[in-house]
Amino acid sequence: MKLLPVIFLLALTAATSALDNGLMRTPPMGWMSWERFRCNVNCENDPKNCISENLFRDMADRLAEDGWKEMGYDHVMIDDCWSSMLRDKDGRLQPDPQRFPGGIAKLARYLHDRGLKLGIYGDLGTHTCGGYPGTTLDKIETDAQTFASWGVDFLKLDGCYSNEEDQQKGYPLMSKALNATGRPIGYSCSWPAYRGGLPPSVNYTLLGEICNLWRNYDDIQDSWNSVQDITDWFFDNQEILQPEAGPGRWNDPDMLIIGNFGLSVDQSRSQMALWAIMAAPLIMSNNLRTLSSEARAILQNRAAIAINQDPMGVQGRRLLQERSLIEVYWRPLSQSASALVFLSRRQDMPYQYHTSLAKLNYTAGSYEAYDVFTGKTLSGLSATTEFTVSINPSGVVMWYVYPKMHYEDPQDDGRYPYIRQKYRMSSSLHFHKPRVVPPSLL
Repeated sequence: MKLLPVIFLLALTAATSALDNGLMRTPPMGWMSWERFRCNVNCENDPKNCISENLFRDMADRLAEDGWKEMGYDHVMIDDCWSSMLRDKDGRLQPDPQRFPGGIAKLARYLHDRGLKLGIYGDLGTHTCGGYPGTTLDKIETDAQTFASWGVDFLKLDGCYSNEEDQQKGYPLMSKALNATGRPIGYSCSWPAYRGGLPPSVNYTLLGEICNLWRNYDDIQDSWNSVQDITDWFFDNQEILQPEAGPGRWNDPDMLIIGNFGLSVDQSRSQMALWAIMAAPLIMSNNLRTLSSEARAILQNRAAIAINQDPMGVQGRRLLQERSLIEVYWRPLSQSASALVFLSRRQDMPYQYHTSLAKLNYTAGSYEAYDVFTGKTLSGLSATTEFTVSINPSGVVMWYVYPKMHYEDPQDDGRYPYIRQKYRMSSSLHFHKPRVVPPSLL
């Protein structure tokens, strides 16, 4: 990446007092408008589905009244196309007066009264991706102060109509400006997605200092192909991406599309399972007013959410890609537990996959496995016990695995005590001493 030295210096200077908000120690959860409702501003002909204060109040009501908030889904996030095409006379962003007649501050109070948080969208460029006013470098402090004055709790800062030099300066400067408001505001940076997502073009050390989460890759679309493409990119690059995630700093593979039009029930379970393994933000983009009972059950699955929200915050990994088109994913969890996902990339029929925990590099011991989507518990597993899981095409079997009794491994160093060295990761985080964690606690 060819950058002027002065630009890099400015970025580091801005970052020195950057993100210090103590937020998002586990991946954020909530609802966002973009994937499902896009830039629909036609409120005259489509008042129920256009980007307006009514839409966000409706979604806030659903989160508060339908059990979502209690599950952790506590953010309502406005994406693009909310603003007026012009700033006000003082140069501040303002909402479209026809679609948000009450203003953003009133909408924020509505959410806060229901125990929810409000997210908003900006863009570090001349215009947003939808063509609305962007946040150029000279407007960063103004916009940060404006968002704080409205009671905003989260900012997604996109990168359309910006350039490399402005991104290098602007993303750290916005972090500093948000801190300077005195209001805790979560900060999502789209910066890596505009620089290809990987080093040397992306400096993840700097990102971890200035952002709570960041978009690494392409926007998700309402299709299984899109979910697979994103999953492949993240796990193909797991050696680079996995160590960068942790409490307060998350890789973001984009929104959950469960409950829309493009995924079957099995594919919906697969996205939920893979996002949980990735320690990804669980940000739904769907119509909560018309969600099916099947989609609701997947999105409100307590075990899947508990795995995603594990306080240790270690992102999981892909262990195996079999010739049979079965893939195995693993994530270490607190209290010596772990999560396993068996994913089928097949398109024909359910596949009987035979393996053992030992083949997945678990060490000797006694285990139990709780099936996240059936609620059944498999007891009496030793590491060498052969077992079979039946996996539907484009579906998953997801297990929460935990040691049944305390044991000591004389060669264990305290980290991931039940898994062999092969899959130990570069992390300063340590497991607690092994103990039983019954699934009922999830």
